[in-house]
Amino acid sequence: MRELNFLRTNHLEWRERPDPVLTDARDAIVRPFVAGRCDGDTLPIHRHVSRGMQLGIPAGLIDPVVSGICGPVPFQGPFGIGHECIAEVLEIGSGVTGLTRGDFVVVPWAVSCGECRECMRGLTAKCSTTRTGPLAAFGFGPASGPWGGMVADRLRIPYADHMLVRLPDGLDPLRVAAASDNLADAWRCVVPPLTERPGGSVLVLGGAAQSICLYAAGLAAAHGAEVVDYVDHRTERLAIAEKLGARAHPVKKGKLRRADLTSRRYDIVVEGTSTAAGVDAALRALQPGGICAPVGYYLRPGTKVPLMHMYANDATLKIGVSQVRPVLPALLDFVARTDFPAENVTTLLADWDEAPDAYRAHTTKLVLHRPPLGIDQPHRPAEMSRMP
Repeated sequence: MRELNFLRTNHLEWRERPDPVLTDARDAIVRPFVAGRCDGDTLPIHRHVSRGMQLGIPAGLIDPVVSGICGPVPFQGPFGIGHECIAEVLEIGSGVTGLTRGDFVVVPWAVSCGECRECMRGLTAKCSTTRTGPLAAFGFGPASGPWGGMVADRLRIPYADHMLVRLPDGLDPLRVAAASDNLADAWRCVVPPLTERPGGSVLVLGGAAQSICLYAAGLAAAHGAEVVDYVDHRTERLAIAEKLGARAHPVKKGKLRRADLTSRRYDIVVEGTSTAAGVDAALRALQPGGICAPVGYYLRPGTKVPLMHMYANDATLKIGVSQVRPVLPALLDFVARTDFPAENVTTLLADWDEAPDAYRAHTTKLVLHRPPLGIDQPHRPAEMSRMP
């Protein structure tokens, strides 16, 4: 079978690997047919970071946890890339009871069992059964497990009844192409806090976390936020944010400062610049009792946080990898029920076979697609038809 492999910056290619097989009664074999490129994947694709990170970790310039996730030489190819997909179930083990061949399912980026202490607390990205390091995940290379990348002809999914979440009937797979990670990450940033703060105000600082921030702006508007302000330097993303119901605020590219923002204070701030300056500006933009959710990569060990200001303002900093599996049922139900137009964030829709070239594109959100096989399933989601 084919798997998209990252080789080095700006170089990807299809490579052959053995077909996965069922190794446990709780396994399933699935065929991805929609795949989204995660915001974080653009870091090694577009920038020569591998050698610099290798040298930076022992020098104390890069947090050593990066080597636990991506290997001692972070992002060293070749490895199977991609960790967002909608897939079709091809085979199921004898112990799988909740799935049928032909089901369309979301495959979460992190591999989890659903039964350990961490999973029972909703921390499925920290599953103690499946991980031997910081993460067990698709698409990060062998340091995060043997799972490969999701841009592949087949994947083996352990604990399939827990891991795989069926799409509601009628839901276009292209609409939720990023549900495995970026769309679900945006959900956890704004929906639970808005539930506690009905009609609250939301600020989104866009930039490095390109699609996550746009999904967050749209979800905040769709969940009744009083105001959603979206800040970015890129015209393309500002236009998408407005289309999703946010107010666009252009800023110059470069180091974001609190002075670049309005004087308004917000109940929720989503920080997506991946900079210490962005974190500082986000925390200082909060209302008393507000919550800040950073969603980028903060690679330096000494990222500064204004603790005294947070103390005086009773602020909460909520940061962590996205815990996708627990939020998927509510997220998919919301999108299906409300027709939330998540596909508006997609800026490049490419054919599956074009993946090696398409993955290199400098664009906000890439989605790959190919026809599903359409096996053994009388009821299925709508055909893939919504174009960005």
